[in-house]
Amino acid sequence: MNNNDRLTRLRYALDIKDNDMVELFSLGGVTVTKEEYLSMLNKIDDDLYENMLEDEMFERFLNGMIISQRGKKDDEKVVYELHEGNANNVFLKKIKIALSLTTDDMLHYLDEAGVSVSKSELSAFLRKEGHRNYKVCGDNYTRHFLKGLMTDYR
Repeated sequence: MNNNDRLTRLRYALDIKDNDMVELFSLGGVTVTKEEYLSMLNKIDDDLYENMLEDEMFERFLNGMIISQRGKKDDEKVVYELHEGNANNVFLKKIKIALSLTTDDMLHYLDEAGVSVSKSELSAFLRKEGHRNYKVCGDNYTRHFLKGLMTDYR
């Protein structure tokens, strides 16, 4: 699962319109036209998209989502640290922040999609890379989480 897949599935799960998606990119500090955005959704092959979305650009989109949902901090220039590492872990962390989800909410969405995960396992996905309890999140969990989100947002 690449960043374009995550973007497409998130857009569908949360039912976000194209113009709003372009606005989320701009809130994250990336200027994207509607045509460029649509090319990120246009598949050429199974895993190839017309415009491949790099990790940094996708993370900036997620930062824009956080800003749109939670607002900017007053009198400060908001600078979000870009993360190295597994994109699924970063994705889950940022979506949790943007949508103000609790651990129980996330477990509920995973359960809705038919995946049973313990609190400690989910906590391991949300830890900082390098922490002794950190665990890499697989594509399967991300797919199922997005599928569970659809039950509430669609």
